[in-house]
Amino acid sequence: MSYFDNKDALARIQAATDYPLERGDDGWVVGHFFESRLTSVFQPVFDLAERRVVGHTGYVRSGPVGPGGDPRAVTPLGIFALATEDPLLVRLDRLCRTVHALNYFDRAPGDLVLHLGVQARLLESVKDGHGRAFERVLDLIGVETLRVTIEIPPEVNQDRRLFKHVIVNYRARGYRIACTHGGRPDDWMVDLGSLYPDVVRLDAQALRQPGSRALVDVIHRFGASVLVRDVEREEDVSTAVRAGVDLVQGRFLAEPSHDVGGVGARAAGRLQHPGYAW
Repeated sequence: MSYFDNKDALARIQAATDYPLERGDDGWVVGHFFESRLTSVFQPVFDLAERRVVGHTGYVRSGPVGPGGDPRAVTPLGIFALATEDPLLVRLDRLCRTVHALNYFDRAPGDLVLHLGVQARLLESVKDGHGRAFERVLDLIGVETLRVTIEIPPEVNQDRRLFKHVIVNYRARGYRIACTHGGRPDDWMVDLGSLYPDVVRLDAQALRQPGSRALVDVIHRFGASVLVRDVEREEDVSTAVRAGVDLVQGRFLAEPSHDVGGVGARAAGRLQHPGYAW
């Protein structure tokens, strides 16, 4: 039974946020922030070894998604620009993650992981207990925190103290951690030891640089998976395969969309190219 079949449960979920939620005629949850109606799209993350979808990254959209969308819709950057004060940003960021969780876990099979970004300003303004409010939402819908990968924004890499503090907070609550690597094999992240992230993200462009295979090997020695994002062309996939990358994501494989299930099966066909030397 979906958690939406229980009106009391939905009421408790709404009480955990600062803005009203509703379920639209299409079945998708919408959150309200000022004049914007916020919903979700998801882009699949593919495992290269298994050649299948193992999770999705959630992105916020404002207004109807699809052809002929609302001309009044605000871009994701525009939405967060509305949150001019830190307390407002914290509530907006939590609202977006709540909307993504409700939309995703109502549809995704039990082995898929949801990747969610957080705003750097939120990590700076919340001193302790990162992930606690979102954990309460997950508890209400019966989802364990280990099915969520928190993506730490690259701006936080500049503040090592905050970076480590955030990882400790989220790890204590069972979340998986992803971060964006600077692209150099000698990056300071090697000093993290047991705090090394579960997933390290690289841009596809980084794999075209000398030493990319050595960088992937360093990341693997810490037990982390390498996720290459912004895969825009077939060459990016073959380069990722040769470098020993674990996960790939990008528009060459699938656009962000409402289709949590079917898009993965269709896009997986693009990973069957005989030139990839599996």
